[in-house]
Amino acid sequence: MRLSKMHMKTLREVPAEAEIPSHILLLRAGMIRKLVSGVYGFMPMGYRSLRKIEQIVREEMDAKGGQEILMSAIQPAELWQESGRWSVFGPEMFRLQDRNARDFCLGPTHEEIFTDIVRNEVDSYRQLPLNLYQIQTKYRDEKRPRFGLMRSREFIMKDAYSFDRDWEGLDKSYQDMYDAYTKIFERCGLTFRAVEADTGAMGGNNSHEFCALSEVGESEIAYCSQCDMAATTERAACVDEKAPAEAELPLETVYTPGTKTIEDVANFLKLDKKKTIKALLFAVSDQDYDYVAAFVRGDRELNMTKLINALGLAEHQIEFADETAMHEQTGCVGGFTGPVGLHDCKMVVDSELVEAKNMCAGACKEDHHMINVNYGRDYKGDLVLDLKLIKEGDPCPVCGAPVKMARGIEVGQVFKLGTKYSQAMGAYYKDENMQDQVLVMGCYGVGVSRTLAAVVEQHHDDKGIIWPISVAPYHVIITLVNGNDEGQKDLAEEIYGELQAAGVEVLLDDRKERPGVKFNDADLLGIPIRITVGKKAGDRVVEFKLRSESQSVDMNATTAVEEAVVMVNTHRHG
Repeated sequence: MRLSKMHMKTLREVPAEAEIPSHILLLRAGMIRKLVSGVYGFMPMGYRSLRKIEQIVREEMDAKGGQEILMSAIQPAELWQESGRWSVFGPEMFRLQDRNARDFCLGPTHEEIFTDIVRNEVDSYRQLPLNLYQIQTKYRDEKRPRFGLMRSREFIMKDAYSFDRDWEGLDKSYQDMYDAYTKIFERCGLTFRAVEADTGAMGGNNSHEFCALSEVGESEIAYCSQCDMAATTERAACVDEKAPAEAELPLETVYTPGTKTIEDVANFLKLDKKKTIKALLFAVSDQDYDYVAAFVRGDRELNMTKLINALGLAEHQIEFADETAMHEQTGCVGGFTGPVGLHDCKMVVDSELVEAKNMCAGACKEDHHMINVNYGRDYKGDLVLDLKLIKEGDPCPVCGAPVKMARGIEVGQVFKLGTKYSQAMGAYYKDENMQDQVLVMGCYGVGVSRTLAAVVEQHHDDKGIIWPISVAPYHVIITLVNGNDEGQKDLAEEIYGELQAAGVEVLLDDRKERPGVKFNDADLLGIPIRITVGKKAGDRVVEFKLRSESQSVDMNATTAVEEAVVMVNTHRHG
C-alpha cells in the first residue's frame, strides 16, 4: 500500500480526552476515531490489526474444534426472561422496543441465544460435545466509559459456548479453551497471567481471567511466588489472622467526641486499628430486607464482590445507604455504627471477628463507642464469612507465603457455567438409554478490541506504538527520503515489489513530505521493520531498522529484502 493513497490522518497533539498510552497512541496514529463517549470506529490501520487478532482467535478456536457462527446483536426479552436475567442484569443492558412494543436488548453477551439454538437442534448424546463461537459486537451501557477501548459501551468480543454430557466433559472443554487462550495471547505478543476470577453476572462455579500485565489495568491480581496461587483480588481468599488469647472483659460505652473514622477512634483511645470494628452500611433492592450492615476489622477493606455473592445479589441491587434514612429503621448512627443493638437489617460479619476479643466498635450513639465487644456474647451475624480484600504481604491462602500484587487488563475469561442456563431454559439431550439429561455448559470470552489496546499498552515507547509482527497492520514500511530523486525512487519501488511478491505486507511512504515527518509517522505507526531509501541508493545501500531497536544498520538492498522476509515469516504466526 502506498501511503500517498491511504486514508490516514495522524495527530501531533495528545487528544485531551485520552489518559492512557493505548488511547493516546491509537487516536494519534489515526487507528481509531471516537463517535461519542465509549463508542469508537476503526480506521484502516487499526482495523487491519484488529482483523489479525480476530484471525489468531479463529485459528486457535478452530484448532480445538470450535465452530464459528454469527448471531444477531438484537435479542428478544423472552429468552432473558426464561433464564431469569432480564430483571437482574441491570442498567448496563441497552433495552429497546420495536414498533409493536415488543421488548429487546442489544446483546451484552449471548448465553441465552446459544442455549436456545442447542436446545432446539441438539437432541442426542451423539451430537456432543459441541463448541460454538462467534466474533461479534457487544453492547454494555457502562456508567463511566473510559480509557478508550479498555472500557467502552460497544466492543468486539469472541464468545464461545461449550455443551457437554457431564461435568467430566466440561472439564475437558474448559481445559481446551484454557489452552487455546494461552496460545492466542502468546501469539498476540502479550505478557499475561491466568488467574482465578469471580464469575460475576455470567454465573457458574469456576472461572479464570486472562490478564495482560499493565499498570493501567483495572484488574488487581494477588499472586504467590512460592506456589501457583494467582487470583483477582475480588476472588482471592484471605486467611484469618489468629487472634491472641484474651479473657472477655465487661462491655463498656465510652465518650469519643468527633471520632467518625477508624483512624480517629484508634488515636483517641490509643488502640491498634486491629482492635477496632469497621461498619459499612448498604441499602438493597428487590429483597425481603432493606438494609445490610457489613463488619470487618478496622485495618481491613471490605471486598464488595464477596459481600454481593454472599447475599446473592446483582451488583446494581446494592448501594451505600443513606445513613439518616437507615437510622429510622435500624438504629444506626453515621460514623458511630456498631453491631451491638443494631436491628432490622441483615448483619454480615467477617470471619476474622469471630475469635477476636475485646474489640472497639461504634455504640450506635452519637460521639460514643463501645469497648470490649465480643462476638457471640454481644452480637451475632446473620452471615459469617470471609469478607476481606486481600492486600500485599497477606499470607497466601494456599501456602502461607506473603502474597504479591500486580495489575492487569482483562483480555479473556473462561467460565464453567454448569447447568445454570440449560436447566432454566430446558436444554436437554437423550443419553444411550433414551433418558433426558441436562446439558452441562461452559462459556469463554476474548475481548478482541480490548486485546488490541492491551498490545499497545505493553508495546510502545515515547515515540509511538511498537507492534509485534503477528498483529502489526503492515510488516514493513519503506521510507523514501526524496521522491524527486529517480535513483531513490526506483530502488524503493524495486524493494516494494520484491517484498509484495514474497507475501510481505508492506507500506511505501511516497508522500511529498519532509523526511522528519515520515520518520516520525513511521515511529508513531509502529510498523516493525523500516527500510529507508536515501542518499546511498546509488550504491544499493539502505538503512534497515527494527522499530523495537534504537539503531539502524546500513545494508545492501537485496540483503535487506531477504532479512525482512525471514523475520516476517518467522514471527508473523507468533
